[in-house]
Amino acid sequence: MTEDLVEEILESINLHRSFNRDTPHVVINANKVLSSHVVEGLVIEPEELPDGVKAKLVVKKGYKIKQPVHLCFGMLPETGIQHIILEVEIEDEAEVNFMAHCTFPNAIDIQHLMEADIKVGRKARYTYFERHYHSDEGMIRVVPVARIKLAEGAHFSTEFELLKGRVGMIDINYSTVCQAQSSAEMRARIYGRQDDQIKIREAAVLEGEASRAVLTTHIAVRDRAKADINNEIIAEAPFSRGHVDCKEIIQGNGIARAVPIVEVRNPKAHVTHEAAIGSVDSKQLQTLMARGLSEDEAVDLIIQGLLR
Repeated sequence: MTEDLVEEILESINLHRSFNRDTPHVVINANKVLSSHVVEGLVIEPEELPDGVKAKLVVKKGYKIKQPVHLCFGMLPETGIQHIILEVEIEDEAEVNFMAHCTFPNAIDIQHLMEADIKVGRKARYTYFERHYHSDEGMIRVVPVARIKLAEGAHFSTEFELLKGRVGMIDINYSTVCQAQSSAEMRARIYGRQDDQIKIREAAVLEGEASRAVLTTHIAVRDRAKADINNEIIAEAPFSRGHVDCKEIIQGNGIARAVPIVEVRNPKAHVTHEAAIGSVDSKQLQTLMARGLSEDEAVDLIIQGLLR
């Protein structure tokens, strides 16, 4: 039975033929840990909760995990709550790359709640790519909250992608504090349709000298979907640098709002921002429709291309 569930989750994210169980990974359905594997230097300690899973993830000092660590969070039932609580510590001079897949292929009414406390040690590197797979119907509520602390010389990079299926309601809240010589990159790409609701707040505080942050958000909304984006960088230290980049595309009755906030508290710091909201290019649309695509198909293709 467990093997069947693992196979179903992997199939929903198109990994059922290529996934290698010997790679470091954790596969979770609702509140059950279905499969896990670690390698030297990596510690994964999952604990099943009534409505989800709590897990401690540690990369030990000096270890560089060569293979991506796969995290699969799934909800195969049509309804329910999945609460994921993560405590992540990347110790000094360690390196790791997490590949997270969150899948809800049968969702009618699902809540996916995530809380993460992340510490990246001195000269350590942490990258995290998260891709969501949602059903085309039903309601999915995704509420991820992450609190990140970067030590001197640390590098942190996170990327969130949701391009297929209904968004439902998503409310992202990530905050990062950067010490000297550290850097943070946060990116999000989301495509909202019908009456989807998208809220994003990403913030970085540059506390340490020569720390850096880049916040990039690319969002598309069509039909009656709404997007509200608030990205903020506060530069407190000398020679700190930051940039906020927010681009949104609207089509139909979609509504988009972008608020880039930059605050500089040191005369030797420098932070820039860019925000743009526009529609699908009419010439591209006409060209694709002349080649046989319907207007909806053409709009979808253009938006998918712009968000990638």
